[in-house]
Amino acid sequence: MGPSEQELRDLAEQLGECMKAKGLTLAMAESCTGGWLAKIITDIPGSSAWFIGSVVSYSNEAKHSLLGVNEITLHDFGAVSGETVLEMSDGLFSHTDADVAVSVSGIAGPDGGSDEKPVGLVWLSWGKRDKSVFATPFNFDGDREEVRKQSIRQALDNLLDLLVCD
Repeated sequence: MGPSEQELRDLAEQLGECMKAKGLTLAMAESCTGGWLAKIITDIPGSSAWFIGSVVSYSNEAKHSLLGVNEITLHDFGAVSGETVLEMSDGLFSHTDADVAVSVSGIAGPDGGSDEKPVGLVWLSWGKRDKSVFATPFNFDGDREEVRKQSIRQALDNLLDLLVCD
């Protein structure tokens, strides 16, 4: 079972405290989470001190036009790939002043999966400007909502780990 809304909010509040303490700002690009990650963050009063914004780039066209993901990348690797989420994060750094970026693209289901890319496969990219940016696949169980909630929790956990937040 995926995390509760309260668990997600608690993680987001922890991230916010860490971002403020370190004087950092965050931008994100969301596909399968559809802006839900941004909602969790903007539910926190004062998040504008550290949260720049989110690009909901659900379609391949949006990934290309809004974030600069190369059409060849999308064609050769697909929207749900490490190559794509890395380019989504690169696009955030190119289009914002954010210190930290996180990008998510996945197959939340119930349709759209394949043997190679099953429902529940989610790629996350996260990192700091001018530092290493990571991309890792995750395989989540459950229905569409559960996959999305687990994706949000994983994104928040990855950011907390990246920033070495207590």
